[in-house]
Amino acid sequence: MTEVVSVRFKNRGKSYYFDPRNHQVKTGQNVVVETSKGLEFGECVRGNFHVEPTKLVPPLRPVIRIATEADQKTIETNREREQQALRTCQEKIREHALDMKLVDVEYNFEGSKLLFFFTSDGRVDFRELVRDLASIFRTRIELRQIGVRDEAKMLGGLGICGKEFCCSQFLDDFQPVSIKMAKTQNLSLNPTKISGTCGRLMCCLKYEQDAYEELVKNAPKMDSYVETPDGNGTIAEINLLRQKAKVRLETRGGDPQVNYYPLGDITFIKTGKQRRAELAAGAAARQEKPANAQPRKPRQQTSDAKAQKNEDATKPKPRESRRRDSDKRTEKKEPSVLVQDSAQGKAADHTGEAHSANQNKRPRRRRKKRPDGGDQRPDAQKSE
Repeated sequence: MTEVVSVRFKNRGKSYYFDPRNHQVKTGQNVVVETSKGLEFGECVRGNFHVEPTKLVPPLRPVIRIATEADQKTIETNREREQQALRTCQEKIREHALDMKLVDVEYNFEGSKLLFFFTSDGRVDFRELVRDLASIFRTRIELRQIGVRDEAKMLGGLGICGKEFCCSQFLDDFQPVSIKMAKTQNLSLNPTKISGTCGRLMCCLKYEQDAYEELVKNAPKMDSYVETPDGNGTIAEINLLRQKAKVRLETRGGDPQVNYYPLGDITFIKTGKQRRAELAAGAAARQEKPANAQPRKPRQQTSDAKAQKNEDATKPKPRESRRRDSDKRTEKKEPSVLVQDSAQGKAADHTGEAHSANQNKRPRRRRKKRPDGGDQRPDAQKSE
């Protein structure tokens, strides 16, 4: 086991391990430690304790000393210089018309380096800005682009829960958060309700995700067709924390009945998609008529109805009705068309040609018979 102390810098949220080097540091004390960038001033968030070597990231930097009054004055002087550098940098950004938002300025403990944090939607060419700032402050200048979550972590504030931002309070690293987590936890998918002040999804959605994923494994899905002690129904809502489900029961006529049941009293039958497909198939089968269905027989008429019908048929119709009936009959008559095959068509053509040839010939006169039995020709009559 290795003895360490936990130190946090300028309320950035993340804490780092340092070697105390025989210093007994208490929680809340300010210390001066050695970092890769030189000496830094920080606050001890946890006093001397032991951790496993596997949790340490080498090399383990030492604690130089517990902060003195001189160190406190140096920090106060640096804070004043940071405010002045912030205003100067904002003026230079407006002069160069750069699309960037200055978030914070930080001096290192020794005052040899000045770091500017900014946010921007894209890449920014700030080379001219760095030259101007270096000529003004006469020190090493560094500009670092950060995201909106880092901006919220630096500035701090209150969340929609009424408490201080988790990122500026205790979160070391930002965990990935997705909209799927909100769906699993049955939260509203409205972005304004599940987003933090930074405009991203709230980090606290990650806290209970593992517990919800474990509960979802044993719970039926929404819109599933299930069996309950009161009958079959469809799941309308699920409360994973209380392990209860809201089921809409099937009822014949009347308003649908809705009850709450523990998940242990519910038996899964089929999914909602399968149930809807089954209902659609049943409705289609009812609408279709069977192919072998016989036509209905006409209803037999009574003797009185037959007598009345015969009496109406025997009565003479008025003149106008007879005229309308005759008009209908003439309209219904259409020339009939006789369809003949190829052989019959050819026969008709031959008969037509013969008929036309006979028409061209001179008609033959019939001879008159004489009373004596001989023939009487017209020419003979004329000669006589």
